Amino acid sequence: MKDRSVNHSTFVIERRYPKVPERVFEAFMDPASKRRWFVEGESHEVEEFEMDFRVGGTDRARYRFKQGTPFEGVVLASETVYQDIVPNRRIVIAYTMTFGEKRISASLATIEFMPTDKGTDLIFTEQAAFFEGADGPQIREEGWRQLLEQLAKELTR
Repeated sequence: MKDRSVNHSTFVIERRYPKVPERVFEAFMDPASKRRWFVEGESHEVEEFEMDFRVGGTDRARYRFKQGTPFEGVVLASETVYQDIVPNRRIVIAYTMTFGEKRISASLATIEFMPTDKGTDLIFTEQAAFFEGADGPQIREEGWRQLLEQLAKELTR
């Protein structure tokens, strides 16, 4: 039997945004906004993006890496199911990622929106199981840091 290793990891990212929680939360629930900061990017073409923001609803995204990238032509896909939504306070998601034809991870993530006198403290916590050939916890955490930076830019629109 082949060795089937799993790498478990948890990480937490905290970000402060100078916007009220309602505005930050909206960037997660509005399909046009979320597509801009979460889905689009210079290194890939978006092949699919569907969003159903409700408890039990599913988001799907498929990206194909562009020419000149380390993974040219490879498809990266994610499927997210909303587990809990408390408007302007919390979103809990379970999501999987596939690289090519191979499932590389399964995660549970909680996004908390904490009001402050200067805006919103966002706390992102991910608990993940990374499978063989996965990006791994350090690269995943860096990916989320980049996404949350893109969110900061989106909030200036």
